[in-house]
Amino acid sequence: MECPELKRSLFILNPNAGVIPVKLILSKELQRRRNELACYKSLSIDDSGSHIKQSFDNYDVFVAAGGDGTVRTVASELVDTCKILGVLPMGSGNGFAREFGFRPNIRSLVKDIKKARTITADVIDINGLICLNCAGIGLDSFVAHSFDRLKTRGFWSYAWETMKNFIRLRPVNVNIRIPGEEPVCEDLFVLTMANTRQFGLKAYIAPDAKPNDGIIDLVLIKPFPKFLFPVFLYRLFRGTMRNSKYVRYIKTDKPFTIRTGETRFHIDGEPVELSGDVNVRIRCNALNVLRTKHNKL
Repeated sequence: MECPELKRSLFILNPNAGVIPVKLILSKELQRRRNELACYKSLSIDDSGSHIKQSFDNYDVFVAAGGDGTVRTVASELVDTCKILGVLPMGSGNGFAREFGFRPNIRSLVKDIKKARTITADVIDINGLICLNCAGIGLDSFVAHSFDRLKTRGFWSYAWETMKNFIRLRPVNVNIRIPGEEPVCEDLFVLTMANTRQFGLKAYIAPDAKPNDGIIDLVLIKPFPKFLFPVFLYRLFRGTMRNSKYVRYIKTDKPFTIRTGETRFHIDGEPVELSGDVNVRIRCNALNVLRTKHNKL
């Protein structure tokens, strides 16, 4: 289907996202360019979605100015349409933005918008919810739930919550059923469903994952001696998790089901509650993403 010629770009700004220095700089730059760029300050997730729906026919590029949660909110409204997702990263992790080469530079982003080149990306569908980057259950989801309750943001706050949750971490029993394959039933510290390589902050949980290959990368981290945690962190940031005997990778393009007694999941770092059967599938080429000059995909 032919998409219409580009009109204008709309920036959806989450004023609560990210660390203060980045927010101040980018917010001021957006304000300075108010005659050039259309910008909307979102009050909530529902508010963002409603405004995108109302403005849908007036813009072709919708730029999420915020963290991974803001990006997912905007992207959810653009899936399976001709509209284009752009990102002005202002968050703590910025996993999706890092994978697609988005930088916190408005001038560079405007140049990319004018070129209007795109790349299609897959999304993971989890009980009807869209995942762009990574989702899962275990340590990372527990951290997401506790981090969400904090008033402060940033790397050190996240690191502190990670350490607290790891100290009291207990394995989660997970049952995974993939059609045509033996069921997987294991106690795990972490189960991650990855569409891209990293959580954010260059933490490469699935080093071989690609957001446009039609495949979900499952990462299963078995319980390990807790004194090895620094080694796991080193491997996570070096992208060498596959070298650990406690880590198993499964690739699949088939829909599958997860069953577990734990309800605290995360999707792109945002806490969600899921109970009963969790149905997961890949939606290929579902999203048009603005191609930046830094995009290496």
